[in-house]
Amino acid sequence: MNKYIITSALPYANGKLHVGHLAGAYLPADIYTRFLKLCGEDVIYICGTDEHGAPISIKAEAEGKSPQEIVDFYHKSIKESFDAVFIEFDNFSGTSRPQHHQLSQEFFLNLLKNNKINTHLTKQAYCEHDKRFLPDRYVEGECHHCHSQGARGDQCDACGKLIDANLLINPICKICGNTPIIKDTTHWFLDLPAFSDQLKIWLETKENWKDNVKNFILGWIEEGLIERSITRDIDWGVPVPLKEAESKVLYVWFDAPIGYISSTIEWAEKMNKIESPSLELGKSEKKWQDYWLDKDTRLVHFIGKDNIPFHAIIWPALLMGQEKEYTMPWDIPANEYLTLEGEKISTSRDWAIWVEDFVKDFDGELLRFVLAANAPETKDADFSWKDFQNLVNNSLANVLGNLANRVFAFAKKNFDGVLRFPVYDSSSQSEIGFTQWSEFVDEIHTAYAEFKVRKAIKLTIDLAREGNKYFDEQKPWVVVKENPKQAEEILFHCAELLRIISIVFYPIMPKSMLKMREMMNLCLPLQEGIKGGLRVIAGSSTNHPLLWSEIQNTPEQYIIGDFEPLYKKIDDKEIETQIKHLYEKSKV
Repeated sequence: MNKYIITSALPYANGKLHVGHLAGAYLPADIYTRFLKLCGEDVIYICGTDEHGAPISIKAEAEGKSPQEIVDFYHKSIKESFDAVFIEFDNFSGTSRPQHHQLSQEFFLNLLKNNKINTHLTKQAYCEHDKRFLPDRYVEGECHHCHSQGARGDQCDACGKLIDANLLINPICKICGNTPIIKDTTHWFLDLPAFSDQLKIWLETKENWKDNVKNFILGWIEEGLIERSITRDIDWGVPVPLKEAESKVLYVWFDAPIGYISSTIEWAEKMNKIESPSLELGKSEKKWQDYWLDKDTRLVHFIGKDNIPFHAIIWPALLMGQEKEYTMPWDIPANEYLTLEGEKISTSRDWAIWVEDFVKDFDGELLRFVLAANAPETKDADFSWKDFQNLVNNSLANVLGNLANRVFAFAKKNFDGVLRFPVYDSSSQSEIGFTQWSEFVDEIHTAYAEFKVRKAIKLTIDLAREGNKYFDEQKPWVVVKENPKQAEEILFHCAELLRIISIVFYPIMPKSMLKMREMMNLCLPLQEGIKGGLRVIAGSSTNHPLLWSEIQNTPEQYIIGDFEPLYKKIDDKEIETQIKHLYEKSKV
C-alpha cells in the first residue's frame, strides 16, 4: 500500500471562496482523496490558509484592523465554505501559527547553510508619501512583457510571467496612488539557477505528468532560471531569523508551501492526542515524518495553472536544499481556469459566484457535481447558470434520481420493499449482475486514478442510463402480473446497480450516495441472517469509510425503507433569479 499526501494550494486569507477556486484546486483534490480512501489507501488531505503577504497588510490598513484579525475572519469564512460543499480535509491549518513560523525559519537557515541563498543590495520601490519600501504587491503598473495593465510587482496574471517590480511601466503605489521612487535596500535571494540541472533531471522522470505542466516547466528551465528574492520589507510575516535582517520577513511565496508540512505536523499532533492522550515524547514527530520523510510517499499537489512555477520549480528547489530528505512531488495535476458566463471571473467587480451565497439557495453537493462534470482539466471551462440547471435536471434528476425512484417505488408496491437474491432456474430471463457492469466500474476506477473526473461522471451517469434501459426493456410492471419471481429478479438487479453506483459515485456526491444507501438500509446494522460484507456508515468517510472492494459483495437481499427523490429539478424561475442577481451586483 502506498502512502499519499494530497494538498491543495493554500487559499489566501483575504477574501471569500468562489466557484473558480473550487474548480481548480479543491474539489479535484477532495474527489481524488475520497477515491483513494475508497481503495483503502493510506492518505491524508492537507491544507490551510495562506496568511502572510502584502494583500493582507493592505486590506488590514484599509479596514483599520490588524492583519491577524483579517486572517482569522477569512480563515473561518473559507473553512465554512469548504464545509458547505463537503470538502473534507484531514487537517486545515494556517501559516501564521507558531509551528509554521519555526519550520519556515528552519528552511531558510538550511538553505543559507548549504550556500543556496545569496545577499544583494537591490533597488526597490519606495513611496516618499508613505515613507516606506513597497513590497512587490504594493506596486502595480503595465507589464513590460505583454503590456497588460494592472500587473503586480511580482507576476502578471495576463501572461503568467514572473516580473521585476522595478521594470513595471508607469508604476503606482497601491496605498496612496502616487508614483514611487527607487532606493537601495538589502535582500536575501534563493539561488534558483544552482538547482537547474538537478531540477531538470528530476522533471524528466515525470512521465505521468500532464503535458501542460511538464512542458511549461521545462520551457522555463531552458529559458534560464533567475535568483528570486526570499525577503521583503514589511512587518507582517515570518521574521527572517538573522540579526542583520530584523526589520524583514520571509516572502510569502517562500513560506506558503512549507505550510503543507507544518499542517501535517499539526495533524500528527491532533491524531496522537486522540489515539494516545498520554503522548510519548517523539511519537508525534515520527507520525508526520512517516509521510514526509519516506521517499515512496506520493505527494500530489492540486493547483491552478497560475501556481505551476511555484510548485514544480521553486518548491522542489526548497525541498532539495534541506538537511532532511523530504519527499518530492509525485504529481502536480494543475487545472486550467474556470470562466463565468463566458467571462473571466473578477472579484474586483464582483463577477463571481461566491460559495457562501450559492449554498443559501442550492445544496452544495449540486455545485460539486456541475463543477466536476465541467472540470477545467485540459482547457478552460465555463460555468453558466443554464448549464447548471441542465446538468442537474437531465443527468441527476432524470437519469440517476429517476432510476432510484422507480426501483424503490416498484419494490415497495409489489414486494413490500424486500428484494431477495435470485435463485436462477431455466425459466429465468433476467440474469444479470456485477459482471455485466464491471467494465464500467473498471473504467471509472481508471478515470479517478488519472484525475479525469469529467470522464468518471460521464461513465457513472451512463451506467445509470443502462439501469433505466434495462428496467424499460425488462418491463417488470408487465412481468409481475404473470411471474412475480422474475419481476423480483429484475428489481434485485436494479437495486444491485444502485448499490454499485452508491460506491463509485461517492467521491463526487458523498451526501446523496449515503442518502441513497440509507434508503436501501445499507447504512444501518444489517438484520440477522443477511450476509454480504456491508459496513455501517455514519455519514463521514473519515470514520466509517466505504471500500471500493465492496462492489463485488452482493447482499442476500435488499430491504428498501422510506425513500424520497434524491434530486429536485431546478425550475427556470430559480435560474432567472440567479442570472439577474449576478449581472446586477457586478454593475454596482
